[in-house]
Amino acid sequence: MLPLSPSTGPNSGKLPAVYLVGFMGCGKTTVGMKLAQRLAWKFADLDTRIEQEEGWSIADIFARAGEAAFRRKEQELLGRILEEVAQGGGRVVALGGGTFAQPQNFQLLQRAKAITIWLECPVEELLLRCALLTNRPLFRDEASFRQLYEQRLPYYRQATFTVETGNADPDQVVNRILALPVLQGLLCRC
Repeated sequence: MLPLSPSTGPNSGKLPAVYLVGFMGCGKTTVGMKLAQRLAWKFADLDTRIEQEEGWSIADIFARAGEAAFRRKEQELLGRILEEVAQGGGRVVALGGGTFAQPQNFQLLQRAKAITIWLECPVEELLLRCALLTNRPLFRDEASFRQLYEQRLPYYRQATFTVETGNADPDQVVNRILALPVLQGLLCRC
């Protein structure tokens, strides 16, 4: 676990950022928006920022330009978000399902001493959540889904904190995150 340093503690004047990581369907965006609201912090969704900048959906980017082009854009925008965070102000960032599993992105986050939270969800639950979605370019079939999940697990397990989501509703997950020592004293009483 990574404790807050004096420069990022609740009384330092500089609010930290938290980066939500995890596999597709674990709830990073939904939980992230609710968490940001509860903390009165800004919220950023990396995939949404990529779509806005490119003018295409993630699925279209994969189809038209390929995964390598998507990953380059993802790394570029993650770097920009890390720079924005360095300017101050609390922020919750939902990373794409594969962002944390890309070595160059993982290294960027490590160098920035980012607080990462893995939203751990059983693969069976993830399958149920993603089965009917058509906007997931790397979800082709159950076997490839499970294989990709297993490939990414070693990265997710290196997150600063792990919060189990399972069948919990998003508000319960937010409460679990807010109970982490790193966020003590930061809850907005607005």
